[in-house]
Amino acid sequence: MSTSWADLVLTTAHECADVLAKGADGVWSRPAGDVDWSCRAVLDHVAVGQVGYAGLVVAQPRDRYVTLFTGLDAGAPIERCLESLRVGGTLLSWAIEKAPADLRAWHPWGTTDVTGIAAMAVMELAVHTYDIAHGLGLGWVPPDEWLPDVLARLFPDAPHGHTPADTLLHSTGRTDLPGLPRRRSWRVHAAPRPARNAG
Repeated sequence: MSTSWADLVLTTAHECADVLAKGADGVWSRPAGDVDWSCRAVLDHVAVGQVGYAGLVVAQPRDRYVTLFTGLDAGAPIERCLESLRVGGTLLSWAIEKAPADLRAWHPWGTTDVTGIAAMAVMELAVHTYDIAHGLGLGWVPPDEWLPDVLARLFPDAPHGHTPADTLLHSTGRTDLPGLPRRRSWRVHAAPRPARNAG
């Protein structure tokens, strides 16, 4: 891995916020692409998720999710709400930097480790920014350079021969691939795997 997981989380969070800032004046009540939620609801979800992942790194619960939940000010303008991606991504990045290599924490997809948490955070940022951007007509896809280690960590059986972005979007049920229909259900491989770089 050419960059650390902490740096990848931080870069992804900040760049996703920058992408969505281009659509801050859009209609955020519109559906987020093919997702049932509005663009605003998806933004709330992914922002809360980053703080939740940081909580998992800090608390390391073995049988439950963390009890700390955050939320965005319902009356705040979108450009201010986008700060939440930078804040949550930064908190998670700092937590990852300090995390022990043997960390284990509960997650709905199974007990995971720090690389699993980091990879899931990047995946959530990437695919939900794609959802929102699609709903706002921004025409954005995640940069390929963010994704090879995320795919290797979370989707070890993903199809080969496609760009990392296309592979991630297919693996998470967003798009089809040539000869491969769109997935109607999917799940990440959360269980700990041999570490590449947890720092």
